Amino acid sequence: MEQGAFAKLVIITGMSGAGKTIAVQSLEDLGFFCVDNLPPILIPKFAELIEQSKGRIGKVALVIDLRGREFFTALSESLTYIKEHYTFTYDILFLDATDSVLVQRYKESRRRHPLAPYGAPLEGIQQERKLLEELKGIATQVIDTSQLKPAQLKEKIISRFTNFEGNNISINVISFGFKYGIPIDADLIFDVRFLPNPHYVEHLRPQTGQDPEVYEYVMKWPETNEFLGKLLDLLQFLIPQYKKEGKSQVVIGIGCTGGKHRSVAIAEYLGKTMDNGETEIVRVSHRDADRDR
Repeated sequence: MEQGAFAKLVIITGMSGAGKTIAVQSLEDLGFFCVDNLPPILIPKFAELIEQSKGRIGKVALVIDLRGREFFTALSESLTYIKEHYTFTYDILFLDATDSVLVQRYKESRRRHPLAPYGAPLEGIQQERKLLEELKGIATQVIDTSQLKPAQLKEKIISRFTNFEGNNISINVISFGFKYGIPIDADLIFDVRFLPNPHYVEHLRPQTGQDPEVYEYVMKWPETNEFLGKLLDLLQFLIPQYKKEGKSQVVIGIGCTGGKHRSVAIAEYLGKTMDNGETEIVRVSHRDADRDR
């Protein structure tokens, strides 16, 4: 099985209209051998082909969606079989988006939802979300495409799957504003609205948590230091547990009211503190920092 040890298998799934076509095209550009709409029951057979290729097929992406929904019950058994019989790693990439965004995409494309061919798109979307709930729970990577343009989604996927090392875990820290909604792809959410708010300091209001003055203001309070100490202790315990479960990505959401000051500063701190460059790859993004500019 040594030849298959370095193979990389990515299973692409998620909500219809969330960007699976762009995802598979992006992985093709990275040299992945891609198969669209493969029934999960055939995954072990495909794994056997990877193993027998002796390295000729090293990176494979399989798209599984509701066009093959009758086979979803076989997915768990197929993945268990791979774990027990093969040495190569796999990721489940789940693409998601909010209901309102998916409805808008269906309206713009004038396509019918596969689960509601004669009804409103929202009806099919809600039914699909319920069907995929368990699958999303076992996904190793989840990407919310609600606010991503096609080029941005492609860039995100390429950054995650270029030179990926199986012994690393990707930690994505995202700041956000609660008034704009919680990130739907977050594994952990922390609310920092209890911290003193720079919004009420007039000269700090136009700035963000990335600016030194705002960052220092957020960090100077005793409750900030105590919170960060407890948070880092928790994350240092949780991250290895996620890694042990096979997750290759963890998304940590840090939220304040508008997503401009406190959450941005805390996210920046976590990015600097957690990035050890060896077992973890830390990326920091700020979803709402520039919304009112």
